Amino acid sequence: MALIVQKFGGSSVGDAQKIKHVANRVIETQRAGNQVVVVVSAMGDTTDELIDLAQSVAENPYNSPREMDMLLTSGERISMALLALAINAAGASSRSFTGSQAGIMTSAKHGDARISEVTPTRIREALDDGDIAIVAGFQGFNKDSKDVTTLGRGGSDTTAVALAAALNADLCEIYSDVDGVYTCDPRVVSSAKKLDSIDVESMLELAAAGAKILHIRAVEYARRHGVDLRVRSTFSTDPGTIVYSNLKDGAQMEEPVVSGVATDKSQAQITVIGIPDVPGKAAEIFTAVAKAGANIDMIVQNTPTGSDVTDRVSDISFTLPKADLQRVANALEAAKESLGYRELELDDSIGKLSVVGAGMRTHSGVSATLFGALAKAGINIEMISTSEIRISVVTSLAQLDEAARAVHTAFELDSDVEAVVYAGTGR
Repeated sequence: MALIVQKFGGSSVGDAQKIKHVANRVIETQRAGNQVVVVVSAMGDTTDELIDLAQSVAENPYNSPREMDMLLTSGERISMALLALAINAAGASSRSFTGSQAGIMTSAKHGDARISEVTPTRIREALDDGDIAIVAGFQGFNKDSKDVTTLGRGGSDTTAVALAAALNADLCEIYSDVDGVYTCDPRVVSSAKKLDSIDVESMLELAAAGAKILHIRAVEYARRHGVDLRVRSTFSTDPGTIVYSNLKDGAQMEEPVVSGVATDKSQAQITVIGIPDVPGKAAEIFTAVAKAGANIDMIVQNTPTGSDVTDRVSDISFTLPKADLQRVANALEAAKESLGYRELELDDSIGKLSVVGAGMRTHSGVSATLFGALAKAGINIEMISTSEIRISVVTSLAQLDEAARAVHTAFELDSDVEAVVYAGTGR
């Protein structure tokens, strides 16, 4: 008897009919001879609606992070109870559990807690009794504060992988509105090709580069704990894509040069102009950025200019999430006198394009193909960043989708069959 963890996102449980559909799929999995644990997100846009509601009663609701976590975790509790009711009404037996009841212990940081321990005693008891266990995703419990916490947006993926690891599950299935992991977002490139399998390192780079099919923390957790993932659609019987945690069972004996192309439209850019070219200034700048609580992605510093050593200055550009743009700009403006720069330039109309593939380690010519495709399409490059299996470039937001299509074709990733998106949100 296999143990399977299944996670269903908001688009999969968006209304009563979809919940009944999920209930039937879960029951089919159990009747095939498996023990089943199900992790659910909040229905549809429930989380966004709860945030809007909070903002209607408080100008800055996140000033009360504990209460926001209490509010936002209610969305997943609604989903878990409704799914359990649907499963029981369909003739099977299930029990629902909150994150704390499922044994998911976290750090105390509200809104972005980290999982510290998973002790799924009650889940194991339910499975041993022949029940399907339904768990509210996105949430946990801190032992010291005794408060409910949330794992950050997309945290239900992480919940599912953490439970799969703790239960030593045979497989963790992540269900969404597309048939698997594609060579590019099928909403951007309709000719994107579905991958039968992908190594976890490439999947991690794709998630970090902006691919929305899997949450990056979930992929990191799967890699660290050796959990194999299957990404598939709630709305079809397609077997989906296996994300292998290691190259076992003959999986991916020869990786493709490029596994996929990812785009990220959530980035902004700050350029600090006229920084004195003296040791320690870059450290001062990024210390100020760190104190503002922002995560930096790409950094470029130009060659210093100036006729005299004492007059030499340089510029530093870096990218960060748009949500952090103004906060970081304010922090740098407040420290302008001590940092000694001339001015700041802010740009929230950039996009990041990345090509990812484990095969890039051993194949030459990837950079030439990438930059050649962008040049042919008339796409200007503003920044470049590389790793062993990824090349990322920053370009204008208006040209990002066009750039993705050009690069996708250049690497011969196009499929003859148009990709299907069943719901439209990607989660």
